[in-house]
Amino acid sequence: MSELHSGSCLCGAIRFKTRGELRGIVYCHCSQCRKQSGHFYAATNVQNDAITITGEEHIKWYAASEYAARGFCKNCGSVMFWKHHDLDYISVMAGSFDKPTNLQGEVHIFVGDKGDYYDIQDGLPKYVASGGGVVVAGD
Repeated sequence: MSELHSGSCLCGAIRFKTRGELRGIVYCHCSQCRKQSGHFYAATNVQNDAITITGEEHIKWYAASEYAARGFCKNCGSVMFWKHHDLDYISVMAGSFDKPTNLQGEVHIFVGDKGDYYDIQDGLPKYVASGGGVVVAGD
């Protein structure tokens, strides 16, 4: 049986459903993620053909680099997606999923760029930049 998950932005204008297994949570501490979200990203990903999004007209895509875009709700501002232009999957912010998710943390990336107001002590692998098999903009 295929895993099914659903979620939305804060105001509900954007909803999504995913099919299949989701990757473990990648915590990204890069300056772009920190500045957009106010902290760090916690994201999983799903193949493009395994996600259905309704309310796409409410998504505002911001090209943060020549490699990828960040999708957020233009109504409520919820950070929702990260999409590399050349890859066949989309990253989905973990907090946008309805419970239960059964997701688990997998890795921290760009810890060399993390905020100076918190420590990472969960025992997961940590990479100063990208790593752990996670493809990011510019890789």
